[in-house]
Amino acid sequence: MNLLLVEDDPAMRLSLTRSLERRGLRVQAVADGPDALALWPTSQADVVLLDLSLPGMDGLDVLARGRAAGLRTPVLILTARGTVGDRILGLNVGADDYLPKPFDLDELFARIQALGRRAGTKPPSAAPATPAPSFCGMRHDPDSGAVYHGDEVLELTPREAALLRALLARPGHAIAKERLFELVFAGELDVQLEAIEVVAYRLRKRIAHTGAQLVTLRGLGYLLKAQG
Repeated sequence: MNLLLVEDDPAMRLSLTRSLERRGLRVQAVADGPDALALWPTSQADVVLLDLSLPGMDGLDVLARGRAAGLRTPVLILTARGTVGDRILGLNVGADDYLPKPFDLDELFARIQALGRRAGTKPPSAAPATPAPSFCGMRHDPDSGAVYHGDEVLELTPREAALLRALLARPGHAIAKERLFELVFAGELDVQLEAIEVVAYRLRKRIAHTGAQLVTLRGLGYLLKAQG
């Protein structure tokens, strides 16, 4: 699936590009409205991710001009503008979906997949080479995003669930703190790296009854292993 990302913040643009490319998407990224309008017709994009607060030309103007030019690519708006009025305005101009910042990367990917399906594009699998992971009776349901222990859904916050999903993908292997931070706090540029330690501390308590143990490896990151 081809993706056109229009985001003026360099850190956000780079983070999203890397994260989505790891999930099998081909990403073309631009930083402003004029570049977006110049690239959009020839980009062969299956989905456009469009920030609203762009320099020189507002994202809504980009969307309106694109639609007026006959561009029918599904558009997902990403913005810090979270009011109902802003969402309605964007949808009326021609957006297909709307996700306010900060957002969860798994939710963003799920919305991209949904828009790709509507447009008739076969979306990539989040984990094409492996089945849904299972460890110590825990498994991740890729459709709902929930994590089960046996037949029971674990009661987790979205950040705890994101961290556990990442660890379940590679039990017994250390995953760098920076990588986990990127997955758990995707798009949240005002959060410090140390925040992942708080999420890990809480998750450790949540899964204590499962037989799994979340281990901190100083200088390496975190890993999930069986207790004992």
